[in-house]
Amino acid sequence: SVSNCLSMMPRRIHGKGDGRLMRWKCECSYDGTDYFGWQCQPGQVSVQSKLQGALERVFKDSVSIHGSGRTDAGVHALGQVFHFDREWRHGPAPLLRALETSLPRSIRVLNAVEVGDDFHARFSAKTKRYRYRLFLGSASPFDWDYCWSVSEWLDINLMGDAIGRFVGEHDFAGFAANRGEEYESTVRRMDLARIVQRDGFLDLEFEANGFMYKMVRSLAGALVNVGLGRMKLDEFDRVLDSGKRSPLVLVAPAQGLFLEKVFY
Repeated sequence: SVSNCLSMMPRRIHGKGDGRLMRWKCECSYDGTDYFGWQCQPGQVSVQSKLQGALERVFKDSVSIHGSGRTDAGVHALGQVFHFDREWRHGPAPLLRALETSLPRSIRVLNAVEVGDDFHARFSAKTKRYRYRLFLGSASPFDWDYCWSVSEWLDINLMGDAIGRFVGEHDFAGFAANRGEEYESTVRRMDLARIVQRDGFLDLEFEANGFMYKMVRSLAGALVNVGLGRMKLDEFDRVLDSGKRSPLVLVAPAQGLFLEKVFY
């Protein structure tokens, strides 16, 4: 429901029976093609609203879920995490089966486990790993919605040189888009940044202790411009060192981005 979508602050919902509240941590995957992102927004179909609707059908009452973070319209997830508070005495397997019958094929809850009250899907997260998928050439119709097809020749060695410079602690303001809100800090610690090439695909993998709005898509867009020879490494370094965005930092298309895993 719209009212449930607008309720974003953590709250405890009292169940029936003995009234013992349980916090459930769930991991889900979804094809984001047909969704207006993760977060509930009035008048839009989101992943969060679909999951809350499924839980409401299971529990016959409103349920608010809290995710590890937002993904934009068209972005996919292999391992998004959310939690909710509800009494459920039947164990994880029946809950997963009930959700499977209530969700569209584009969303699956992979696992569910009871956790302590101190767990929060967003605030307990230590790092997240994203994958941005490029296809070298023109992707097939079956892959088109899950990658960015780059038909021009890319210098992968040069991209490898550039991506390694992201590792460590940097001010990534130059690789974040403005969403109209101020960040407490734009400094992030990047633990992993690498390129994996397989079967015509080029996967750009990033793991960090936090990501800003459209940050991964900006990292990917800049790296593609480096590979195309449009962005020199000295310009790339200036953006990374100064925190000031350059017109050569493109926002890569949404369909190539996957939230791969959240680490706790």
